Amino acid sequence: MPFIKIYIHLVFSTKNRIPFLNTAELRVKVWKHIKENAAEKGIYVDMVNGFSDHCHCLISLGSNQNIEKIVQLIKGESSFWINKNQLIWEKFAWQDEYLAVSVSESMLEPVRNYIRNQEVHHTKQTFTEEYLKFKEKYNFE
Repeated sequence: MPFIKIYIHLVFSTKNRIPFLNTAELRVKVWKHIKENAAEKGIYVDMVNGFSDHCHCLISLGSNQNIEKIVQLIKGESSFWINKNQLIWEKFAWQDEYLAVSVSESMLEPVRNYIRNQEVHHTKQTFTEEYLKFKEKYNFE
């Protein structure tokens, strides 16, 4: 049996960054569903949180998993679930693009805290500002 620890900080937004997830109650439902559904599919989601227009997940890849497939499963199934349960007033979708960066063992707790504190964080900074800083920090063009 292989022993693998590959943590990924995954960030993705709602389609056109529309603030579909505009209440804390709705976000709690969606984040809980993402974590539970991922577990059913053998995807380890350490932490999930976000704000009205985006989601952060700290995930750990298994030996037979890749980022593209995990993102597809998380985003696709959660969109389907939100629409099936009519949790918002119009058709929900996630943006196609996403950002994924590796997280070292020594940085797990700071990343968890960052994800945990999204509500407070976004009183000071928009998602667009956050996303641009991520892209610059990790040298994405």
